[in-house]
Amino acid sequence: MPDKRSMPRQLLLLRHAKSSWDDPSLSDHERPLSKRGHKAATAMRHLMRAKHLVPDLVIVSDARRTLETLAALQPWDRPPAIDTTGDLYLASAEEMLEVLRRVGATVRSVLLIGHNPGMQELAILLEGGPAEGKAGKLVARLAKSYPTGALAEFALSTPWSEIDAGTGRLTRFVTPREL
Repeated sequence: MPDKRSMPRQLLLLRHAKSSWDDPSLSDHERPLSKRGHKAATAMRHLMRAKHLVPDLVIVSDARRTLETLAALQPWDRPPAIDTTGDLYLASAEEMLEVLRRVGATVRSVLLIGHNPGMQELAILLEGGPAEGKAGKLVARLAKSYPTGALAEFALSTPWSEIDAGTGRLTRFVTPREL
């Protein structure tokens, strides 16, 4: 059996689904998903199941809208470990990289659920520059807009501890509107 540390790694970056602004008394951190957000997150759950995108570990911001996005993705056929952290709340790309560098060496697939603009900046940083062909078109779309509920899938070329600019290859970018 191959050593899990040498297996290819997969990173799934999911921006939280659309949140509600209906209650102005709530802090940004406490805003729930809107009806449209719940629908989008459920559609993403179906896509993830159909494409066999099942993470070993989910790292999720502790904001209400990210936790509700995660809840809409469940139940899992094989439940992942879940790490809820305040470190991802409105985190920059570099702060997200620091969180990812702490992932254990034997973890093959991570789903990170967070916020923009950090999520979009991280995705662009991982690709590290212009890509060609299908990947180039995906990167261009992602660079233009990373809407709520969008999912980017990356194949990583390094261990988690060494993740940095240019160490990922974007293989999929899907928005709720496409589902």
